[in-house]
Amino acid sequence: MTDLVIRALDEREAPLFDALPDPLGARESHRLTRHRPDWKRVALRDGKVVARGAWWGGPDDTAPVNVNWFDVAEGEEEAGAELLRTAPWQVELEMNLPAGWREDPELRAAAKARFTAVQKAGYELLVERFLYRWTPEHGLPERPGRLEFRPEPDDAVFFDLLRRIHSATLDAHALKAIDEDGLDRAAQEELDFFHWCPSPREWWQIAYTPQGEVAGIHIPAHNPSGPCIGFIGVVPEQRGQGYAYDLLAECTHYLVERGAEFVSAATDRGNFPMAANFAKAGYPVVRERLNYRPLHAG
Repeated sequence: MTDLVIRALDEREAPLFDALPDPLGARESHRLTRHRPDWKRVALRDGKVVARGAWWGGPDDTAPVNVNWFDVAEGEEEAGAELLRTAPWQVELEMNLPAGWREDPELRAAAKARFTAVQKAGYELLVERFLYRWTPEHGLPERPGRLEFRPEPDDAVFFDLLRRIHSATLDAHALKAIDEDGLDRAAQEELDFFHWCPSPREWWQIAYTPQGEVAGIHIPAHNPSGPCIGFIGVVPEQRGQGYAYDLLAECTHYLVERGAEFVSAATDRGNFPMAANFAKAGYPVVRERLNYRPLHAG
């Protein structure tokens, strides 16, 4: 087998990235994603692309925050692994797959090849997630009307509520942050992310019961690809009353009232209560995502 050549691309060579087949539909799923040419890398054998990766970050980021497009040609898992191993950025990797990919033999085989390459490169699976996309034909979820929603300008209030919510969470990323650095780290990561989003800070809201007790928070947001359900969280002492659905319904209405023509969302595959709320609110699963983390990040 001839030697492998791995290199980054520039604007002139950008079409080279598209030379590899796309059996998992990554191109369509990234229709609204802007990738920088110099954050794209390819592995070539005899001048032919056998693996590719696109690293992604926000418009003002000086380094990528993740790899969100990774492909390998059939039988080239080691080339894909080398592409990831030699990259200057060791960051989380997101692999987006068609909904129901496990039931299709061809999709399953293509996904397995990519899983193998990612694991060979020193990544481990963190979590599997459902990706949702609400559009108007699904109808707006009914507002139950049980809670009152108010903005709160003080980040310290949100920080305290995020700590309380994450003290009993099913979210794998929050659990990872708690394991590494405690509840403060998990809460701060959430705050940092929503400040990073281009949507207004004044959109963040706290939900109250008729008795004036805090029930939870919802954060409608825009990420660089468009409107999304940023965060839904019920404080531990108010759980068991179905308030997560109330928060989700309000968050959806809030975004639509501000012009959203679609709303994206995600939840961990193992978070059965939240998955059920998305289904009830008319959010179909459009893709599935596997999040991998590098074991030897620098």
